[in-house]
Amino acid sequence: MVDEKHPYDPHESPPIPSYEEATSSRPLSRLGPHEISDDAERQGLLSPIPIISTQYADASGRRRNGYYHPPSVQSARTSEESSGLGSPIEDREDEALRQEMEEMDILDPEAAQEGRSRRNRSRGRFSKRFYNFTNTLSSLHLPRIPWPSFGFGWLTERLPRIPDEYRPGWAVVARLFGLIVIISLVYLLVVSEIMPVGGGFGQPFNPEWVRQTAQSNIETWRIQENLKYITSFDHLAGTEGSYFLGQWIESKFKESHMDSFSHDEYEVYLNYPVEGGRKVAIVDPPELKWEAKLEEGGDPKKQTASFHGLSASGNVTGPLLYANYGSWKDYKRLEDSGLNMTGAIALVRYYGSQSDRAMKVVDAQKFGFAGVIMYSDPADDGFKKGKTWPDGRWRPQDSVQRGTVAITGMIAGDVLTPGVASTKDAKRMPKDKNPGLVSIPSIPISWIDAQRLLQSLTGHGDKLPEEWIGGVPDAGWYSGDPKTGPTVYLQNMQEEIEKQPIHNFFASFIGSEEKAKKIIIGNHRDSWCFGAADPGSGTAVMVEVARVLGELRAQGWRPLRTIEFASWDAEEYNLIGSTEHVEANIESLRSNAIAYINLDTGVTGDKLWADGSPIFQHAWTRVLDRLEDPQQNKTLRDLWDTSDSKIGGLGAGSDYVAFQDMAGCSSIDFGFSGPEHGDMYHSCYESFDWVSKYIDPGFTYHGLLANVLVLLILELAQEAIIPLKLSDYAKSLQNEVNALLEWTEKAAPHFDIEIFKPLFDAGALFAQRAQTFHAWEDYWYGQVYGTGGFETPGLTVERLAHNSRMASFETHMLDLPKDDQDKDAHGLPGRDQYKHIFIAPDATGSGYDASIFPFVRDAVKAGQKRDGNGVLSFDPEPAKKAIQKSADILNDASEQLVHG
Repeated sequence: MVDEKHPYDPHESPPIPSYEEATSSRPLSRLGPHEISDDAERQGLLSPIPIISTQYADASGRRRNGYYHPPSVQSARTSEESSGLGSPIEDREDEALRQEMEEMDILDPEAAQEGRSRRNRSRGRFSKRFYNFTNTLSSLHLPRIPWPSFGFGWLTERLPRIPDEYRPGWAVVARLFGLIVIISLVYLLVVSEIMPVGGGFGQPFNPEWVRQTAQSNIETWRIQENLKYITSFDHLAGTEGSYFLGQWIESKFKESHMDSFSHDEYEVYLNYPVEGGRKVAIVDPPELKWEAKLEEGGDPKKQTASFHGLSASGNVTGPLLYANYGSWKDYKRLEDSGLNMTGAIALVRYYGSQSDRAMKVVDAQKFGFAGVIMYSDPADDGFKKGKTWPDGRWRPQDSVQRGTVAITGMIAGDVLTPGVASTKDAKRMPKDKNPGLVSIPSIPISWIDAQRLLQSLTGHGDKLPEEWIGGVPDAGWYSGDPKTGPTVYLQNMQEEIEKQPIHNFFASFIGSEEKAKKIIIGNHRDSWCFGAADPGSGTAVMVEVARVLGELRAQGWRPLRTIEFASWDAEEYNLIGSTEHVEANIESLRSNAIAYINLDTGVTGDKLWADGSPIFQHAWTRVLDRLEDPQQNKTLRDLWDTSDSKIGGLGAGSDYVAFQDMAGCSSIDFGFSGPEHGDMYHSCYESFDWVSKYIDPGFTYHGLLANVLVLLILELAQEAIIPLKLSDYAKSLQNEVNALLEWTEKAAPHFDIEIFKPLFDAGALFAQRAQTFHAWEDYWYGQVYGTGGFETPGLTVERLAHNSRMASFETHMLDLPKDDQDKDAHGLPGRDQYKHIFIAPDATGSGYDASIFPFVRDAVKAGQKRDGNGVLSFDPEPAKKAIQKSADILNDASEQLVHG
């Protein structure tokens, strides 16, 4: 908790914490806007909200890791330094006053600029009317009013006399009276929402004008300045750096005229390296003795330690074996070649056939390895054999990829409190044999360090096949041999904190028609270092979109449904902040959350991608139709269609997991990507300069991403009928049933295809019901358009119920108890946090991948049996039960659409 707080002006830039503070484990607590539209009667108006001041806590507290160094002054950019782009001076007197206020630490330049532009816009509308009114009053020739006498001559004689020529006359009194009347009238009208600023007398905002205004107000220079500040100091999860950045984001929300603000705090299990506790070294034979550098190049004061989040603490010594990508097949190949892996140290590379770093460790421990060393191979990071090493965007030789090794496919969020929020007094599971944690130590290194290890294996073990050979130059590419090869020491001592405070920050634009129903936009802010792309690019865009919507809000606009923005902490470790929030608010979210839009690594290139629920297909393509790629001169829809792009499945890659898989809130995640890998992912080289010079010069695609985001928000928040299509969902689901059948034919020999009949029937019935459900929308449009845009109260009730059934569909796709007497187990067996029958993270492959129809797939795997000779057989009973359960839940969910 916070010991002391002091007021801090939100217009100032929040103080940049020292590195010591940033790593302390102790927390700081073409249509006009008012032309009538087809949904005119449903748009609400509200007066603008004054900017609310906030508080920033003292950056006190103990250091967690004594060997961390504070960043230099040159490395930390303040927002004052980063706000030099923008508006010309409009008024010399205003500018002088602004500068004086800045010198007095009352106002920061960006806030002054924004306030001035808003003031000038409103001044042109209001001041002319008031000027004409008061001049009319002053032109009346009325007698002066004599000063009244109340018999207090003894007092008035002692007061300074006012010459008659300075005593107010009728004109002055009239002006004062008129001013009081106008101020009172405007105040009453605005406060009562009869006449919000910019809103006219109750007239709604045309949705198309809102879209166009929002798009025209996006300013890429602001996104650039946002990112410059975000990357000016590191903000590892649970540290003061993350907390300060959260407060800065909150201050930006408050400048955006939002209606409500809040934050929540949880106490979760996190780990941090101990000073001097990490080492990778060749210890035998003596002539090969060597120790890895581990850290990245450059100023060590600007670095964070390279380590794996939620890795096991410990030190091990054993023979070194190279295991390619660390997939199950890779380890099996070593075993089949006769190598004894028990007690050995595995050297594996990132990506490839096993993209999940946690599963590389999980499978290694199953084969008997004592520890794992991971590196980013040049062949997987953009380097092509036989070519000169490229400069710029590609990973340098000493760059280290950090990341988590939490087993998210088993447990998301705090691994000690699955299913419940990590409050102070929550019951916690032990760390030992925890299904969300690995049991052997692991550590990341650079490829230049890996080069020495690979060279030490030359001549030991098997010469490797072509597909196992990476791009590290001058390496021999041998498997190693436990008997003849080198011995390696791996040390990974961690400080493990079971109740480390983390913080999420929220702000909302309250809906005018349905306050409880909300569209949630979330982005995590914690990063392994400076996080320019992951997640800084997404954060910078989210803050700008909030500002743009705030400009609309200041003019009186309000969405029909609440729009909530969220800044998550501790995503990088295991999606912790978002998951704990969902677990703490699960019933409310299941009832009221319409959609969750996730931003994370927003821009690393120019190719648009999206993963999400199939329900978004219609709204997504509507947005893409409105936008054009600045380089290819084609609409994003054209590029999307011609490249055969589609909305992919949601695995366990970011903060959508708890919303989609636990709360049943339809979720989508998107961004612009570059060449596969080949970037500075999770490295301290992932800096502002790297993004601005190599990834998105001019921040063009950051601006385009902001357009995509704001238009998608408006699609969901201001359309009378939410443009989500269950018919798209039904089509996708039917395709996935066919894909599931094909997969099962390969995974389970000699199974009876008839066991899939309930799921095929349920999919077909869902498609029919979805068509019936959306047919009502044609009726509604006919009624409203047929009456000139008038919606009767009864029709309004029907529309709201229609929207509610649509938004609740995915909640009904969860495996939940039917009533209080239902004592059966619910959720996926062995990982019951995940309750969605259509989508979940993959448990046995890569947790980053989606498992479609996870109940069935898990059951098919459970039914696989091998005898002593390795011959595969299949028990169909678990699969039959899972298929029937999935079909029953799908039937119930689709029934709610037509009879709910």
